[in-house]
Amino acid sequence: MPTLLVLLMVSSVFTADPSAATEEFGIDEKAVSYSGFQVWSITVRSNGEHKLLRQIIEQYGVERTKTDKAAITELLVAPQVQRVLKVKLTEADISYGIKINDLHTVIDNGNEKHNMSSLNTKTGHSMDWTKYHRLADIYGYLNYLASTYPSRVELINIGTSYEKRPLYVVRIFNRSSSVVKPAVWIDGGIHAREWISPALATYIIRQLVEVPANEALLCNVDWFIMPVMNPDGYEYSHAFNRLWRKTRSVTSWTSCRGVDPNRNFGYKWGGLGTSTNPCSDVYKGTRAFSEPETFATSNFIKGKASSIKLYLTLHSYGQAALIPWGYNVVYPSDYSDMLELAKSAVSKFTKYRYRVGNAAAIYYPAAGGSDDWAKSIGIKYSYTFELSDTGAYGFLLPASNILPVCQDFFPALDVFAAKVATMKV
Repeated sequence: MPTLLVLLMVSSVFTADPSAATEEFGIDEKAVSYSGFQVWSITVRSNGEHKLLRQIIEQYGVERTKTDKAAITELLVAPQVQRVLKVKLTEADISYGIKINDLHTVIDNGNEKHNMSSLNTKTGHSMDWTKYHRLADIYGYLNYLASTYPSRVELINIGTSYEKRPLYVVRIFNRSSSVVKPAVWIDGGIHAREWISPALATYIIRQLVEVPANEALLCNVDWFIMPVMNPDGYEYSHAFNRLWRKTRSVTSWTSCRGVDPNRNFGYKWGGLGTSTNPCSDVYKGTRAFSEPETFATSNFIKGKASSIKLYLTLHSYGQAALIPWGYNVVYPSDYSDMLELAKSAVSKFTKYRYRVGNAAAIYYPAAGGSDDWAKSIGIKYSYTFELSDTGAYGFLLPASNILPVCQDFFPALDVFAAKVATMKV
């Protein structure tokens, strides 16, 4: 039975917040408030109960944003429908509990209050891993690394987003060697609200560049890391709507912006788990690679496909290492190789327990994903890692968890690098 994190988007409950965000973005838009929203946890005990719950969800216009094959459903419930949903669930004999009493409080307490971090004169940048940073801090750090460590860092602008923000990839390598090496690709921030993803990607960059103990990871492998693939959505999630997921492109419905970039890649595009509705969180776009972000990223990776041997995309949440294919419960011919490497990497985690398996089998079919596409162009090892947690906070993982998640994950890169180093370019 599926696990659902379901988001009820009721525009009438969004309260005006004349914050600095409106001035900063230069647009007349009010920030979304989730004051009074609750997260309910529901245990579905049978197919009949699942059907009844689905009918209740559809009746009240609830949009599901997270599904897996367990028996727990989570609903994000707006204040004005809480009473009627309690009645409906009670009548259907479906038990529920309130997991989060006020989502606004969780959002408010989840990150240190700041619009722009001040420059640390000792380090030359504003980055740390005790809070979630805005894009300017992240890009400032990347530029700092490129200027400070020119022998091992190349900052590559591969294009621009819909709102004309640069799309940066960091190449980390040993410039003293002219040999073309096999490479690892890592990306974060495909989905805007998954803030732990860019945090981990930038942590990995720091460890590879600034920590001498990790220099061995550069001996036989090059690294391409794109910490924020969806910069427009990421900034929007900071300034206006903490739970924003998609890009920010204009669609055929002016009131519904954005495409799900992880339904926009060109392998099995438009299949299961996608939508033609521009208002859906899994809207696939008008065509594969319709978004400048996915188009630029795919072009860059294709240009390096002969050397990139492992593709790793960071998401949240659920604590799972997901293996293609994701478009349906179908297994590649070399699935056993992929499974063995993933299990070996996950064995390095000591704090968090991860499931490992086929993406569609563990969660749900979702066509047009970046990991499926990477596998389809010949990158043997392609994985999605759904980071912490398993649902206590979900997308709203508090900043106090950043370092524990990052420190627990990094040792897995030893396993990936060791495997990639044995592969021929």
